[in-house]
Amino acid sequence: MLTMSEPPQQFRDMEMPDATFRPVDLSRARMHNVLLPGARLTGVVLQDAVIDGDIRGLVINGVEIGPLVEAELDRRYPDRALMRPADADGFRAAWSRLGELWDGTVERARALEERSPGALHENVDGEWSLVETLRHLVMATDAWIGRVLLGDPAPYHPLGVPFEEAQSLPGLPYAADARPALGEILEVREGRRSQVTSVLRDLTDERLAERTEPVEGAGWPPARDYPVREVLAVVVNEEWEHRLFAERDLAVLESRLVEAGGGVSDG
Repeated sequence: MLTMSEPPQQFRDMEMPDATFRPVDLSRARMHNVLLPGARLTGVVLQDAVIDGDIRGLVINGVEIGPLVEAELDRRYPDRALMRPADADGFRAAWSRLGELWDGTVERARALEERSPGALHENVDGEWSLVETLRHLVMATDAWIGRVLLGDPAPYHPLGVPFEEAQSLPGLPYAADARPALGEILEVREGRRSQVTSVLRDLTDERLAERTEPVEGAGWPPARDYPVREVLAVVVNEEWEHRLFAERDLAVLESRLVEAGGGVSDG
């Protein structure tokens, strides 16, 4: 029998594999970076819920949802199919298109910043600010291109933002209180984008089929060999997904500005 719960609780950094919940009220619960492989939910009431993440093999009422979601996302975003390149030319095409898309997003961000100084440091629904998103992409490039592909054991820029679970890992600098201006982080990011462009310029299909050499030392990703194709696919996916996040949050920030009468946000 369900009883009245105590004030909202937080569960962080916990491991509960094979746990059983019955019956449990999770109304309005917020879950972030939660692992649910092999989870089985039966007799659930799932209404007005939002699920965002790496979802594969999910069956709801006997229907596998993944292919339906993938088809709908491809319909909404015609460029999305480019982000699954099959060969070296495909990776070059994907990267070129990502550059064009990000240029448009940055232009939109600059326009918002002019109208509302500080807005690009605002968090929307607890997610990274736009500046933090750009800082994370610097870290992602350093990790997968600088460290894994190019063999630098410690390529990390001090303004990079690791994903949440890696922020305390040894060897990863993380200036949590840093508040760089948009122009400052864009300058760093331009160097990283040029680095990827250089790698892709010389990429061959043969190289895609190879594996990287393990790079020792503290940091992320862990020191082992990786398929080159997988490394580059991670970078493309990071760029694609985080631009969508940025566009989503820019829309929220812009709407807030309109609702406030176009005034300047305190950010």
